[in-house]
Amino acid sequence: MPNIQRLLDQRVTTAMRAAFPEAPDAPAIVQPAQDPRFGDYQANGAMALAKQLKSKTRLGEMKPRQVAAEVVARLDVADLCEPPEIAGPGFINLRLKPDWVAAQVGAINPDKPEDRLGVPRAERPETVVVDYSAPNLAKEMHVGHLRSTIIGDALVRMLDFSGHKVVRQNHVGDWGTQFGMLVAYLTEKKLIQPVAGQEGWFFAEDKTLADLETLYRAAKQLFDADAVFAAKARETVVRLQSGDPQTLEIWKDFLVLSMGHCKEVYDRLAIPPFEVRGESAYNDDLPRVIADLAAKGLLTESEGAQCIFVKDEQGNPRFVAKDGTPLPLLVQKSDEGYLYATTDLAAIRYRCGTGPEKAPWGRADKILYVVDARQSLHFQMLFACARRAGFAKPETVLEHIAFGTMMGADGKPFKTREGGTVKLMDLLDEAEKRALDLVTQKNAEDVAAGRTQPLTETQKQEIAHTVGIGAVKYADLAQNRTSDYIFSWEKMLSLDGNTAPYMQYAYARVRSIFRKGGHEAEAHRADPSPIALDSPQELALGKTLLRFPEALDRAIEDYRPNVLAAYLYDLAGAFTAFYDACPVLQSEEAMRSARLKLCDLTARVIQRGLSLLGIETAERM
Repeated sequence: MPNIQRLLDQRVTTAMRAAFPEAPDAPAIVQPAQDPRFGDYQANGAMALAKQLKSKTRLGEMKPRQVAAEVVARLDVADLCEPPEIAGPGFINLRLKPDWVAAQVGAINPDKPEDRLGVPRAERPETVVVDYSAPNLAKEMHVGHLRSTIIGDALVRMLDFSGHKVVRQNHVGDWGTQFGMLVAYLTEKKLIQPVAGQEGWFFAEDKTLADLETLYRAAKQLFDADAVFAAKARETVVRLQSGDPQTLEIWKDFLVLSMGHCKEVYDRLAIPPFEVRGESAYNDDLPRVIADLAAKGLLTESEGAQCIFVKDEQGNPRFVAKDGTPLPLLVQKSDEGYLYATTDLAAIRYRCGTGPEKAPWGRADKILYVVDARQSLHFQMLFACARRAGFAKPETVLEHIAFGTMMGADGKPFKTREGGTVKLMDLLDEAEKRALDLVTQKNAEDVAAGRTQPLTETQKQEIAHTVGIGAVKYADLAQNRTSDYIFSWEKMLSLDGNTAPYMQYAYARVRSIFRKGGHEAEAHRADPSPIALDSPQELALGKTLLRFPEALDRAIEDYRPNVLAAYLYDLAGAFTAFYDACPVLQSEEAMRSARLKLCDLTARVIQRGLSLLGIETAERM
């Protein structure tokens, strides 16, 4: 099925060019109508076109409304729309024909492989690398990793479903100063020791990742307070990056503990496996990165360190501090150690296929970095340096998918009551506990009202997991990703409003219709014939179902999962209006079959849409 907004935009653009060939680049600006009383879509390009023509055409002085009339006279949409109407200063209102909507809804009904529900595959599939989650190893994952993980997961799911070749990469922080501090601290305090007859060094006692993090904090305190230890830690970093066998063995033990913890978190969040390619993967290439930057004349020495000062076409510094001082990208420290920027540059040329090592999936067309907005300057400088160095080809898209901060009720970054960092596992435990209370209460109410049967304790636990994890994810994904948002248990677990429990309950409610009536949903999925949309509520629901492809396209174009979340909320609202006005099981055949098809399609779109956001559904709630 076509993206209706895009189809209408093409039709209006063709009419504009036919009416005014002297302005071939004028945009049609077709958007969904804000008020359904005036139509389903609105083309707003006449005003911009009139301004572009400076109100002087071969027809003489023309107002935007006259421009719109010329466009409408050449607009061919009779196959899918009622006659266009001109409103206000020059808006072109477009209303879909009920028969066309009925035919399109029927066409997407058959349950084919993948159940794409009208979503076409990308005409030009691209290879897209998505860099997301990126925890620092030797530490437990905390709420600061949540947004990157779930936003990145939603983006890769949407891109993959749309037909792109998606490379999921976790650029973990498994290298650098923190590991030097930790190794130096453990060796100095004799907390690790070699085992006779075995290679490598091991903890004197079994340690968990939480223990390791406690030791890291102690190491950091000593690092800040003791200059001698700080120097030793820096020397250990250099030994690690130089491949010292003993240091590497200790470091590998850290990774085993850390990655085991990360896997537990990812499994809990239902994050599919992705390639873990940390900073250490680029270690052998880092000297070559520095050499190549030097060969291109991009390095400047500053106090023994190697920096890159990016300049604009006029030779002026492109990045400056508030006082006007040029800002450099530091790529090698005075002790010859490397930095985040160095490994980031190595990663770019690996992903772009411009370095000595080639990625097995080929060359990336796009590289998306799902990282906190506070890193914006770093990525601006990184991308500019990668372009100047030739590590990224001109046609390769490099984009920072920035996101805001999760805030507490006090408007400050979300913390524990004691002011500490909230561990991600603790947050998920609390989510499931609260969800279990909600499920227990709601099931008791529904049983008392005769709407359902009692759930077993096992069923309650399973649903609580689905609802609790879904609530945490949806509360984030429903927000504009660039904005900070207030974390609220009460809001995210509410059954009212744009929340995961509301969406999951809407899905379960539809499925309960089939259970109550003894109908099999699959029995209604083989028929591609038009679905009768006789009432205003049926027609409104049908039109909303057809908006799924365009909602997904817009979410991908802007890398904003909240666009898809908002669409699903609109769909649930349209279904509620339909269900309240149109009896389903009590209606006569063939109306009952038509309405059951609408119910099933609604459930399938909700389920598919939520799955693209990484959120599961439950058949009962």
